[in-house]
Amino acid sequence: MGPVHDPPPTGSIPDAPGSYQFYDAEGRVLYVGKAKSLRHRLPNYWQKSAQLGPRTAQMVAQADHVEWVVVDSEVDALILEHSLIQAHLPRYNVRLKDDKSYPWLAVTLNEEWPRPAVVRGRKRKGVRYFGPYGNAGAIRSTLDLLVRSFPVRTCSDTKFIRHERLGRPCLLYDIDRCSGPCVGAVDHQAYDGYVNDLMGFLSGDTEPVLARLEAEMLSASEDLQFERAARLRDRIIAVHKAAESQQMVSDRAEDFDVVGLAEDPLEASVQIFLVRRGRVVGHRGFVAEKVEDLSGPEFMAQVVAQVYGAEGADVPRRLLVPEEPADRALLQSWLHTIRGGPVDIAVPQRGSKRALQETVTRSASEDLARHRLRRAADHNARSKALTELQASLSLREAPLRIECYDMSHLQGTDYVGSMVVFEDGLAKRSDYRRFKVKSVPGNDDYAAMEEVLTRRLTALKQPHDVPADGRPRRFAYRPNLIVVDGGKGQLGVAERVVRELGLQDQVELASLAKQFEEVYRPGSPEPVRLRRGSDALYLLQRLRDEAHRFAITFHRERRAKRMTKSILDDIPGLGPVRKARLVKELGGVNAVRAAPIEELLSRSWLPDEVGLAVYEATHNPGGQRGARVGTAGARSAGARSAGARSAGARSAGTGTSGAGPGRREAGER
Repeated sequence: MGPVHDPPPTGSIPDAPGSYQFYDAEGRVLYVGKAKSLRHRLPNYWQKSAQLGPRTAQMVAQADHVEWVVVDSEVDALILEHSLIQAHLPRYNVRLKDDKSYPWLAVTLNEEWPRPAVVRGRKRKGVRYFGPYGNAGAIRSTLDLLVRSFPVRTCSDTKFIRHERLGRPCLLYDIDRCSGPCVGAVDHQAYDGYVNDLMGFLSGDTEPVLARLEAEMLSASEDLQFERAARLRDRIIAVHKAAESQQMVSDRAEDFDVVGLAEDPLEASVQIFLVRRGRVVGHRGFVAEKVEDLSGPEFMAQVVAQVYGAEGADVPRRLLVPEEPADRALLQSWLHTIRGGPVDIAVPQRGSKRALQETVTRSASEDLARHRLRRAADHNARSKALTELQASLSLREAPLRIECYDMSHLQGTDYVGSMVVFEDGLAKRSDYRRFKVKSVPGNDDYAAMEEVLTRRLTALKQPHDVPADGRPRRFAYRPNLIVVDGGKGQLGVAERVVRELGLQDQVELASLAKQFEEVYRPGSPEPVRLRRGSDALYLLQRLRDEAHRFAITFHRERRAKRMTKSILDDIPGLGPVRKARLVKELGGVNAVRAAPIEELLSRSWLPDEVGLAVYEATHNPGGQRGARVGTAGARSAGARSAGARSAGARSAGTGTSGAGPGRREAGER
């Protein structure tokens, strides 16, 4: 930097993009600007005042010195300029003002122990303001993250004085959300450092803060102060999360919300990023149970209606969604009345907003995965689920091993069944089984279920040899509970199979109706309705979802294999290598089908019996394997021309399809 009245040499100014700030003698920021090249831009202020604009000349006359910050690109310079203007509110910068009462984050520098607070209304002297922000809840969430890194007090003055008199700090001190100035647990120097770091972060200057925290963490680790290092690590994580929550996503001061959606057959995760004046100031997240059979547009309409139709909701001017909601015009009209102005609901197609939409969607996917993993990995929740199932379904014992069955087909074709296994509430994929339904000619779920259950449960009646390791085969493990996908009909089939095999005293049964709320048990015409949101119902939902996924995957594999099946498949002796070579040399599958027997037998690398099998499969599909071909079905020794193969390539003989002339002479290969 250099004093304005004594300008720095042009050569000392970086020829790089950046932002510059003019300060007065008291250290207040008068003006913030940006430049593609600081070296080319700043000397323009050193010219005679008559050549400057009136306000520019006035600003330069009041300025004491100028500072600059070099960044990597012109875009970064713009972002930095915007952040500095928001932080310092310079007198000579144009500021767009809004007549709405947006919340600000204020730091009370006029108090002995400054504190941050979310405020509205007019500004007061001695208070540093950051913002404005579009949503008070979002800035409070950000503040909650920040006080984990910068443990300044957030309590009111009344509460502070009360604990100061008691000589005992509040709970926030115990959970590391406050450094305890009320009881003298921190001195002024350290506390002022927290305040300065907080304001530096809110000003966008995060790198020095992160560098200092990382240095302190490494120092604590080297000194074997691992608890302090862990606390510093958590503070660094909180700073990163808070910085991410306020990233710049638009070069215009625009307000909009971006909705991201990730779903599976059971649940959906909704993430909403709140963008105000081009900056992400917060986000909201929801996990919703899919209790209704809604299409994508219908579900999106429900999300918009419930989130933005709530009392006190902050409705933005524009709402970006992953897919157009049902009744879009109606929703816009309704939100218009709530907001008091037009609301546009749109699906971004390209550019930065499309990229932001994809980011929010990824956030929703990660949140859904964390939600499912959190519930599945919670040992207490799993134990509670098994206990609830035993009590609610009146089971003889806790269902430590549960097997769930599902069928899949397409109009009666490629019928398959799946068996998934949960042990102690966790999926045990090594015990999963897939079944090809063999005896059901058409679309009959009951018959398919009966075949699959019979094949699986028959294994429990058969003796099993115990391996050397002393553990029985996986298929020999007895399930405590068998769950079938469907209603009373599927349960009746399972009851019949168990009864015919004499296993009714060993295996208990249940069925899940389509909407999951209803669980049927043998001997009871009325379903058991588990409490929504309970761990028991969540376990059954996961079971059913996994069985359905496993069945669908197997069905698609079989269907894809059938649809891509070649006439050359399943020919004895024609493996993948020989098949690929034959198709390549003859010029395609159709050429193989049209090839005469002599052409096939002329291949030195193709055994005679395999060549004959290929001819039979391509010229007589569906016929009897081994039927004779050619005139009278016989292959004479002269079936090949003398030029096709060298003399002695084959031994003499009549050469029928089952005789020895199909052998090759030693040394031919």
